[in-house]
Amino acid sequence: MMFAVSHPSRTRHALTALTAAWFACSAQAQELTGTLKKIHDDGVVVLGVREASIPFSYSDGNGTVGYSQAIALQIVEQIKKTLDLPDLKVREVTVTSSNRIPVLLNNQIDLECGSTTHTHERENQVAFSDSFFQYAVRMIVRRRSGVTDFADLAGKPVVTTAGTSDERLLRQLNGEKHLNMRITSARDHPEAFAAVKEDRAVAFVMDEPIIYGFKATDPHPDDFAVTGTPLGYEVYACMFRKGDAPMRDLVNGVIEQMQTSGAAERLYNVWFTQPIPPHGINLNFPMSAANRALFLHPNDRALD
Repeated sequence: MMFAVSHPSRTRHALTALTAAWFACSAQAQELTGTLKKIHDDGVVVLGVREASIPFSYSDGNGTVGYSQAIALQIVEQIKKTLDLPDLKVREVTVTSSNRIPVLLNNQIDLECGSTTHTHERENQVAFSDSFFQYAVRMIVRRRSGVTDFADLAGKPVVTTAGTSDERLLRQLNGEKHLNMRITSARDHPEAFAAVKEDRAVAFVMDEPIIYGFKATDPHPDDFAVTGTPLGYEVYACMFRKGDAPMRDLVNGVIEQMQTSGAAERLYNVWFTQPIPPHGINLNFPMSAANRALFLHPNDRALD
């Protein structure tokens, strides 16, 4: 009887899969709405991508690659089938943590699958898919700094990335614990990590997999340590416009099929436990129990 808890997710997966199949069979016979109509009429789907959210969405010198980007491209394949547009064009627009939501709201992109945290506050502006990654918020420091937890940052310069949920958590901690940290919000992740490398900040507070990515790809990875009791646990999801049920069902159908079929775990292993482009670095970041549970029971719940 313990397995009864999985029935709702299996039922929802079946329903979203049926919805996607229904669209594929009847898209030409009905009036499309929302994002799918826009894509159909334009003949192009516009993806928001990141430059340096390793290993989720980043440039390897030849194009955009990564774990999240692979999910986005699977969604594009389903859109092609749904709209019966095998020659649908794909255009990419580079977004940052600060501008990704305005760019979506201004119809400059149709979908963003990068490293965007699903939060309750953001639900007021945009919609989120089922989560595709769960993680902890921690920090990366120079190993010689002696910093092991957030209390050690009292009175010290600390950096995070502007427009992220991590920035909110860090400033909240600073106020509640009266740590008097000197917090700087960098334009993007590489700029934030550079502040630690150049000793302008003692710590870069960010999503654990992203800072593991910077550590692994640095020429001197042993100089750095990922540390700190997690400030919280959050989830990444794809982002699209609010009030668009057909787009939501299509996107969730793809993600749920990947997670329940084992395809998502295989994709995870490619990007987190094997050498990745462009330099063949291995992040050595095995799947957590939380991510495994997420894949078993797909859902779209924010954790904040």
